[in-house]
Amino acid sequence: MEFSEKLQQLRKKRGLTQEELAELLYVSRTAVSKWESGRGYPNIESLKEISKIFSVTVDDLLSGEKLISLAEKENRSNIQNICGLLFGIADLFSVLLVILPLYPNVFEGYVYSVNLFEYWQTSPFNKWVYFLVPVLISVAGLVKIVLTRMGTEKSNKAVTVVSLTVNIFAVIFFGLSREAYAVIIAFFILLTKGIILLRQKG
Repeated sequence: MEFSEKLQQLRKKRGLTQEELAELLYVSRTAVSKWESGRGYPNIESLKEISKIFSVTVDDLLSGEKLISLAEKENRSNIQNICGLLFGIADLFSVLLVILPLYPNVFEGYVYSVNLFEYWQTSPFNKWVYFLVPVLISVAGLVKIVLTRMGTEKSNKAVTVVSLTVNIFAVIFFGLSREAYAVIIAFFILLTKGIILLRQKG
């Protein structure tokens, strides 16, 4: 007997509606309906709760092979979520491009390292780009964190592409503008995100 049939049988035997079972499991009624129609499986925690509610073992609900497959899928999902959050946090570090003293002001023959707010020895266009780039990357990072928490995969991929594109542009632009320290920070953030993406796909 399939899990969907077992769950339906156990629920009806206890005289519970899908809504009542959903409340006991702290999930939506749609989730229970999905499980009972064979369109999905609960996560490991929900499986444990189901086994407690109906006084059966997890093995009674799912075959060992299916349980291993479910655990592997959940593990992959957890790794994806952690990597998504780390990617977003790495994006937030682009604010360092604004607040750290990375830019050189020359005054009376001396070179002073200043942050972006105090940097005046560059063109207005360059300064505008220097401000815009960290803002865009940081916003992408915040959106990435929110979408990861919500589990929205398609939009999440689009934000990742935008974030990487802006970050690559930042490395090139800072490099061409000869902002040595800024390009190192931008490159380090890009490298960190690349490592996170490789871990996510692996």
